[in-house]
Amino acid sequence: MEIKDLTISELKRGLIQKEFSAKEVTESYLASAEKKNPEINAYINILKEDALDRASEIDGKISEGEDIGPLGGVPMAIKDNILIKGEICTAGSKILKNYEAAYDATVISKLKNAGAVFMGKANLDEFAMGSSTENSAYGPTKNPRDIERVPGGSSGGSAAAVAADMALGAIGSDTGGSIRLPASFCGVCGMKPTYGRVSRFGAIAMASSLDQIGPFAKTVEDAQAIYDVLKGKDRYDATSRDMAESQLPLGDMSSITIGLPEEYFVSGSLDEETGKAIEDTINEFRSSGAKIKKISLPHSKYALSAYYIIMFAEVSTNLAKFDGIRYSRGGSEGGDLLDIYLSTRGEGFGEEVKRRILMGTFVLSAGYYDAYYAKAQKVRQLIRKDFIDAFNDVDVILAPTSPTVPFKFGEKTDDPMTMYLSDIFTVPVNLAGIPAISIPVRGRGDKLPVGFQLMGKHWRDNDLFELGKYYERM
Repeated sequence: MEIKDLTISELKRGLIQKEFSAKEVTESYLASAEKKNPEINAYINILKEDALDRASEIDGKISEGEDIGPLGGVPMAIKDNILIKGEICTAGSKILKNYEAAYDATVISKLKNAGAVFMGKANLDEFAMGSSTENSAYGPTKNPRDIERVPGGSSGGSAAAVAADMALGAIGSDTGGSIRLPASFCGVCGMKPTYGRVSRFGAIAMASSLDQIGPFAKTVEDAQAIYDVLKGKDRYDATSRDMAESQLPLGDMSSITIGLPEEYFVSGSLDEETGKAIEDTINEFRSSGAKIKKISLPHSKYALSAYYIIMFAEVSTNLAKFDGIRYSRGGSEGGDLLDIYLSTRGEGFGEEVKRRILMGTFVLSAGYYDAYYAKAQKVRQLIRKDFIDAFNDVDVILAPTSPTVPFKFGEKTDDPMTMYLSDIFTVPVNLAGIPAISIPVRGRGDKLPVGFQLMGKHWRDNDLFELGKYYERM
């Protein structure tokens, strides 16, 4: 078996048994990255020297008989809106092209302690704003399964790095589907934990009440291994919590009820290829003995509108700090403070970021706050209640991750609303704060990838991992 085909547990076992070294593993993935990245553009920056140094440390621990950690020697890609001390963190934007992180994000500290090897900083839509990774100031990322198509966004670089064997695992952030959509488009597994399950400290904020960090991997088991390292309360993030673990009893699938929200399966909501793949997946679960039950999430039709109002508002607030003084210097050298401010933001931000800042400022302005932002927050609570009510009758909810297979570059860039509709099945999860995982539909062969989404109860993240692993074994 080639190194690139190993799972995390197989890799760790091989390292401990000295079938190969961590340096050999890292060199193999670096060679793949150096060969493929010029075309795929999954990485903004490859951290070659740091990766080799880290691998040598792992090999030293193995020689001394020391524990290498749960992710010892695992090559990982890190979305470039997550801080690694001493490394440039651009968030995919020109405005931060020279920003060097002064500290590690909490998830980075945890990954370091777990023995992970950082291959590089992965490309993303600027400030995580997009569904295709076409909005990066450092060029678009291409889908390894078809380079004429997008990898999804905003964590397209992280998903593409795993799909193209440039990393064994990765982390990204998910505000409205930014882990799950790229996972679906690239044919890998991607998980958004319950809001508060993973610390956001050290992640450049887009929309603070929606953002959540999570893993990418080729298998559900590998994604869970990364998640187990990331999770837990952090004193630097007041929204983070420790919660008791529990999981579904999967010895007998007849005890499991899977809900299908009727609003996600209305006629015309899916393209033909996606619809057929999801139907096949549902039938596989039904054949395994699971109960399949139709449910209703009646306010989901308002989710996209509510999400974009709330997200726009929080973007406007969070990005106000990028003023040309504190995090970057640029723009006009002369003039007053306002000239510097306008010049820096005008030149440093891309079109999509400017659009979202303007819209966010509008919905928060006097006379419009109650009409838009306050109303969207009320709808958010109704959506949250829909999920809570549905979970009284079902254990998990199954739905498509995306309404379509990966689309071609430029297909949706001229119409922002069409692009926003790519998130129609993912944003309700973020509004409700529940966990969700995207898993590739099996048996696709050379066809374009399709992902299905499992959604779970608050703090029942392990339910999704257990059911996902069961699906992979079926």
